[in-house]
Parts: sequence; C-alpha cells; structure tokens
Amino acid sequence: MKFRAKMIDLGCLNHFTRVVNTIAKLTKSCVLRLTPDNLYFVLSVAPGVQRFCVSVNFFDEYQMEGLSPEANEICLEVAPENISRALKTAQNAKAVKVKLTKKHCPCLTLSAELPSLSSISRVVTHDIPVEVIPRRLWHEFKEPTVPDFDVSIYLPPLKTMKNVVDRMKNLSNILVLEANLGGEMNLKIETDLVSVTTHFKDLGNPPWGDSASQSRSQSWDPEAMAHARVDVRKLQQFLIGQQINPSKAMCNIVHNRIVHLILLQEDMSLQYFIPAVA
Repeated sequence: MKFRAKMIDLGCLNHFTRVVNTIAKLTKSCVLRLTPDNLYFVLSVAPGVQRFCVSVNFFDEYQMEGLSPEANEICLEVAPENISRALKTAQNAKAVKVKLTKKHCPCLTLSAELPSLSSISRVVTHDIPVEVIPRRLWHEFKEPTVPDFDVSIYLPPLKTMKNVVDRMKNLSNILVLEANLGGEMNLKIETDLVSVTTHFKDLGNPPWGDSASQSRSQSWDPEAMAHARVDVRKLQQFLIGQQINPSKAMCNIVHNRIVHLILLQEDMSLQYFIPAVA
C-alpha cells in the first residue's frame, strides 16, 4: 500500500486545516479512508446508528495504491488532534507533503516546507501514528445508503439554527424537525409542560431533477410536513460543522425514519445521518 499527496495552494491548506480542526472537536479517533479519487474522514458517532462523513480533495498531487487492484483503497485509524497539531506548524508553508510511511509503526508523515530568508530550506516533519484497518472491516466505513427521501430543503443560516437548537436543548432531549416542499421548516419541542416551535419560511428546495432516486419526493404532497424526532445532542454535533463556512446547507428527511444533513463547500461535502427516535 502506498499513499503520497502534496498541497501547494495556501487557500486549500487553510481550508483543509479548518476541516481537520472541526473533526478534532467532534471525536478523539476517526477513520481516514483513501481511494483513488478522494480522501474521506469517517466518524462513527455510535456504531451501527449514524455516521458523520467528510470527503475532501484539496491536493495538487495525489497518488495512492490500495491493498490490491480489486480492493484499491486504504483505511487507517487516526487521532485527528494529531493531524491538527501538525498542521499548526504549516500555516505559512510553501508546500505540505503527506505520505504513508513505516517507521516504528505505520505513520502518516507530514512534511511542511517553510519560507526561509536564506538559500537553505526549512522543513518541519511530523510522524503521526496510525493503525491500518483490515479489509474485513472496511464495510463499516462505507457511506450508508439513504432511502429515497420525502422532502429536501435548504437549511436556514446555521448560526441562527444553532442558537435555536442550543436553547431548545434546555427544554427537552428530543426535537422534532419537520419540513415541506414549499420551503417551510419547523423546529419543535413538545413535552407535558411546554410546546415551543420555531418557524422558518422561504428557504427553498434543492432542484434535484427527475432522477429515479427522488420518486418519493415527487409524489409527496407539497404542503405536507415530513418530520422526524431526533436527539438534540446529535443535531448540535452536526451544527458544529458551520465552522467550515459552507456554500450550501441542505436537509433530506425520510418521514419518521432518518434526517440526512449535508454541508457543501467547493470540493468538500460534510454529511451527517441522524436516525429518528420512537
């Protein structure tokens, strides 16, 4: 197995650093999945329940050889905090190289070429320990298959949404998220003592087109609300992703089954799958 990549563009480096910093705040350990076309961070928030995925492609050069031509990918377990610390020394780097190496243990070796006033270049190198995940476990880190959704809607400003959710958490551990095909979304708390609803209007609905995967959405009554009861804490975890300054934020709802949240920013997508609770 081989992996080697290089970043030269400072904007890509800064963006990649923000992504890693966000992940480091969410988990102490994650899986780094390398394929010929993309690099994925996969966070198993609760095994078999939901998964938080980030895919990025910020590299000017990217080469990898997987386990075999038939299984052409690499899965590594890594502490994102270690990558975050290494990247702190590379903020003004002329170039950053990342490669998979074998030293005292398997490592991701990150080398940052720093600016210098002399003709002698300065290179800072970090060896980040990783654990190679065997092929028999790879299926656990594939993006889950999402059923055809009933409603897809753009999210309101994430900062506003986060403020609302943070306040609602003080009232209940369960929140009802509902939306329709008319651009309306509600966040609701319902308990024996109190009922609170925040309404958002004119959000718009993504133009997914006529693909077969949207057959349920096309048959859904535009005025009807698709809803799901979700754990407030899991929704809060997703909203931390606002730090990446997404260009678009969307929500797909499978009625009473799952909420699929998506943040898009250039060559990166961040997804969070929250199952409905009874």
